[in-house]
This record gives sequence, C-alpha cells and structure tokens, in this order.
Amino acid sequence: MRINLIPTVSTALLLISAAAQQPSAPRPLAQAPASGGATFKANANLVIVDVTAKDKAGNVVEGLKAGDFTVLEDGKPQKVSIFEFQRIATEPEPPETLKLDDQLKMPEAPKTTITSAAPGQIQFHDKRLMVFFFDFSSMQIPDQLRAQDAALEYLNKRITKDDMVAVLFYASAVQVLTDFTGDRDMLIHIVKSLPIGEASELAALADTGDDTGEDTQAAFVADETEFNIFNTDQKLAAIEQAAKMLKDFPEKKALVYFSGGVSRTGLDNEAQLQASINAATKANLAVYALDVRGLMAAPPGGDASHAGSRGAGIFNGSVYNSQRASTLASQDTLYNLASETGGKSFFDTNDIALGIAKTQEAMSSYYLLGYYSSNFAMDGKYRKITVRLNNPKLAAKLEHREGYYADKVWGKLNAQDKEQALKEALSAGDPVTDLPLALQVDYFRISPTAYFVPVSIRVPGSVIALAAKGGASTTQFDFAGQIQDERQAVVGNVRDNIPIKLDGNNAAAAARKNYQYDAGFTLEPGKYRMKFVVRENITGKMGTFETRFTVPDLSADTSGLKLSTIVWSSQREAITAAVGTAERLSQRAIRANPLILGNEKVIPNITHVFRRSQNLYVNFDVYDALPDPANAKARRVKVAMSMFNKDNVKTFEVGPIDATQLASSRPEAVPVQFQIPLKDIARGEYFCQIDVVDEVGRKFAFPRAKLVVE
Repeated sequence: MRINLIPTVSTALLLISAAAQQPSAPRPLAQAPASGGATFKANANLVIVDVTAKDKAGNVVEGLKAGDFTVLEDGKPQKVSIFEFQRIATEPEPPETLKLDDQLKMPEAPKTTITSAAPGQIQFHDKRLMVFFFDFSSMQIPDQLRAQDAALEYLNKRITKDDMVAVLFYASAVQVLTDFTGDRDMLIHIVKSLPIGEASELAALADTGDDTGEDTQAAFVADETEFNIFNTDQKLAAIEQAAKMLKDFPEKKALVYFSGGVSRTGLDNEAQLQASINAATKANLAVYALDVRGLMAAPPGGDASHAGSRGAGIFNGSVYNSQRASTLASQDTLYNLASETGGKSFFDTNDIALGIAKTQEAMSSYYLLGYYSSNFAMDGKYRKITVRLNNPKLAAKLEHREGYYADKVWGKLNAQDKEQALKEALSAGDPVTDLPLALQVDYFRISPTAYFVPVSIRVPGSVIALAAKGGASTTQFDFAGQIQDERQAVVGNVRDNIPIKLDGNNAAAAARKNYQYDAGFTLEPGKYRMKFVVRENITGKMGTFETRFTVPDLSADTSGLKLSTIVWSSQREAITAAVGTAERLSQRAIRANPLILGNEKVIPNITHVFRRSQNLYVNFDVYDALPDPANAKARRVKVAMSMFNKDNVKTFEVGPIDATQLASSRPEAVPVQFQIPLKDIARGEYFCQIDVVDEVGRKFAFPRAKLVVE
C-alpha cells in the first residue's frame, strides 16, 4: 500500500475566528526573610514540597526539624533551605449562635476571582485549602442534586475553623463562585444557589451508531465520535484551567472534583488528560475525584433514563457488557486524575459527603519544605523527588508529591536539537501537552480504490499572543505527522514549516484567533493510526494529537446511498489568503481537492460550535447515483436538512434542493454544497439531519450530527 502526500493541495495555515484565550504564564515562586513566617526570594530553581508525616496509628507526627529530613532530586541530595510546619485543626467547628442583628444583616458578596498574595508569599498559614469544583457538564440532574447535598452536609457539619474553601463551577466555562473563604454562611448560600439542571444534557455521550446504543427510532444514526472527543476535552481542559488559577499558591491544595464520570474516546483524549495532570502537578494540586453517581445497578436493558437498545444485544449480554465497560471507563479517567496528582478517588458509594470528609482528613497538618535545585538545566524534563527521615527510629510514613517538571528555555537550543526534539515527540509514547490541539479527518472518493483524506488541525491563537508579547515580528509553526497502517508500518509522513507574522501591538487580538492547518493524503481503504506534532518556534511549546480512523471501502454495492463525510464549516477563505504554500497551488491540485470551490477553500469547523453571526456551510459528495433516464450525464439527487433541538422538536428546515451535476475530477461523484444563515437560530444544541435521496436508484441516507449554536 502506498500513501501519497499532496502538499500543494492543502499544506496551508489559515487564520480563523475563535474566542479561546489561555491563562497567563506561571509566576516564579520566591523567598523573603524567615521572620514573620516563610517567605521566598525569587529564584527559578526553588522547589516547594509539602510533606505529611504520620505514625502507625495514622496520627500526624509533630515536632520534626529541618535536619530530620533528607530530600533527593533524581537521587541527588538537596539542601533544605525553607522549613515550616502547618498545623491544621481536624475538629468540626459548630455553627455560631445567630443573634437578631446577624439575621437582619445582608450577606457579603463573594469575591469571584482567585487571588494570591505577593509573588511567592504564603498567604494562608495553618489553613486547609480546598476547592469545590462542580462539573455540571458531567452530571445528570439527580447527580447534581447529590453533589449539592454532599457539599451542604460538609459545610453544615464537618467544616473546621482552619478550612478555607473556594467554589468553582463548570458548565461551558469555568466560573469562580467564590475565592478562598472560611465564611460558612456565604459558602452555604453559594452551594444552594447552584443552577441545578444546567448543562446536564452534556453528561451523556452522543450516539456513535453501534448496535448497543440507544434506540431513538431514527432511520439513520450518525457516528458522533468527534463531538464526544471535543466534549470530553472541554471537561478535562476545565481542570487544567483550574490548576493554572491555583498555581501561585505554594501551600498544599486539594481540588474536590464533583463529577458524574468522564468518558474518553479511545486514545483521542489522552493528550488533554495528560495536560490536565501535568498542570495539577506543577501547581502542587491534588485532585480528589468524587463519582456522585453513587452505587450503580445496571439492569441489562438499561434504566428509565434511557431508551432501549438497538438490535439483539439485550438478549446476548453485549448491551450489559457495553454499559459496564462505559461506566468503568468513565471512572478510570477520574482514577488517573486522582492517582497521578497525589489525590484519591471515591467510587460506588452513596455517601458522597464521606468522600469530602476523607479529603479533609488527608489534608491534615504538614511540613512545608523548600530547596533550591542543584540541577540548573532548563530542559523541561520530569524530576523525581524523594523525601525520607534521617532517624529510622521515628518510623513515620511520609506522603508528598513524587516530582515536578522543570522549566524549559527554548531559545538556547540549536537547530539540530530543535529538530531532534520534534522527532522525539513524534515517536514518544506519551503525548506532549504544552500546546492544545484539535484534529479532524475526512474522506472523499477520488477513484474506485483511492480516497482523498483531508486532515485539519486547529492551533489556539493564545500561543501566538505569547510570542507577540516578546517583541518578535515573526514566528514559525513546525508540523510533523505520521500515518501507520494496521501492521504498524509507517506508510506516510509530512513535515512542514509555516511562517507567521506577529503584531506585538495587538497581542490581545491574536489570543482571540485560531490558526487552522490543512494537509491532504491519498489513501486506500483501511484502518489507520495518525499522529501529529505541532510546535511554535518562539516559546517552544509543543502539542501532539493522536487518533485512529477508518477509510471505508465504498466500491461494494449496498442498500443505502454512499456518501463522503459531511464537512460542516463556518468559514470560507480565498485560496490566496492561506499562509504558507497555498498561494503556489496548481490548477491540477485545486481540481483534486473537494474542499476548494472556485477561488475559495472550505475551512472545516472541527468543534461543531457556531456563532449566530456566521453562516453554516455544508459540503459532501454523493456516490454512484443512477443516471437520469432523460440525460445520462445528469443525476437526480434531492437533499434537505432539518435541525432538531434537545427536546427532539424540529426548529428549522431547508430544501429539498436538487444536486444533478457530476464532479469533473471525481468519478461518479455528485458534489453537494449549500449554506444556511444562523442569525435566526436560537442558541443551544441541535441535531442536524440531512436527507439525501437518489430518485432514480431509489436509495437514500439520513446522516446526523450534533451542532452547538452560541
């Protein structure tokens, strides 16, 4: 099998609109004089380690000195320069007796930003820092109510005088409901005010068309795997954003993550999961994941919250196995988040409040140790931390984070080292997660045995904004991609460099843009694994995206109508507006690309999120429709599209429209293109169904996809 890269067709980078903006870069920790509590002087090599020492009975061992500890980094001893004991209460604080004046007093407004003290200064001495993170996008309404009740039980019965709690809420964006506070009444009021029901429709996975899925009585069920990938990435990215909010606090911190489970889609969400774990590790943040679904009993046919399954799976056990596997997979993500950040996970219990209490117990008194690393290499590599007691008679068990990632100075690497770093990232088993990516793979038949496979990669504009602030006038994106077949043989590679002009005076505007890179391949039908690495060459930030995809064989006769993938788009760009090699496209290359229409190129909307100010462009091919009896060179294909809201009510319809002309560059292919203005569409989530009918051949197809209008 051969794979032919068509670089002149689609190796291009396009600027597209978006509203993504990344948090600012971390500030260095730092030291001040020892009098009046631990403070730190600015030094990039300063490493803070929170150590809990417990005896055999589980009690905290107090009274230890700095000389009682030995700290090793990658096996090399380090000098403990900063030492402080944080004594935290464990007894619940009874509610204060309310007086008449207290009952009439208006509650204070919460502070809705997370703020730390001066850079590197310890703000909370002898305090337990806990963050309640309510991920309503992963919970059904009963789960949201259980999470709310558990938090209220903790606040009413278990909170101590040393507890400082911040509340974060996630539906479609991370919201800070309150900064760290010990005001019990304020916290109770905030938790009681949570918008129960919001974003609950995002908790369930969209249908992927398999036989064990829910039977919605639809004639055709689309494979909405791409939407599931995006949905899960958003949940994991919210945790990463929360970790970055808390990075400037050197104190020990716990993120109590209320969730209904997070289901990954194969390997596709692995990069974002590792990015979230790495961000939490760098922020010294332990995740305590609570599965608020509680103890679940899964009847073979499903419960009342879902329709019955398709096919005969209920009788042969495949439905039950699929249900159980899905539940375990969603818990596995929570387990990884907790275990790899030093926290714990709590599953299969209806006492959700007990999980919060266990988190509180784990956040007991601890020793804060600081050392200046003897390893000055800023290579961005992981460094293992080992802490042990010098006196073996103490027999105390020590708990601390296992390591951290060093800072990286990209500018000091030479060209050979930079190229080697890109190759290592492409071949590494673990993804690189500094630069978040989104990727989409489509296919179009161009001959009986060959398919054109466009690949679209979205890069956030926030990376460009950081580079622009440094004063540079240009930067460069490096792209490296590799495709393997089922035998794991490398059958295709791509390597590209795209220069980008920077505007240092408008860095903020750059953060609100995205860059989209397109590459095209010619493949035979089969199953493939694709991995792409992208690097920005001023900051050195890299990101990887790995996915598996199938190019179907449409040569066999089938009862249904044959279609390419549906490309949903919100933007078309002039070919000459592409950055890179697009302006050198040949006429032959233009004709070979189904996404080039005249002098414009269709830009796939990878996330399927559209704004009302945009147009919705729909592009696809219909294959092997029978000739019109009145004209052998024409076809009689009718196309219509309907939009259904989450209550399955039709809210919009267009068509039918006629598609009659064959494509000049793709045999037996009828191209379909139409556009819909979204200005009159209400905000929300929709299922879009396209009805395609070959009137002569009497074949039809009803592909569906989930879209979001905002």
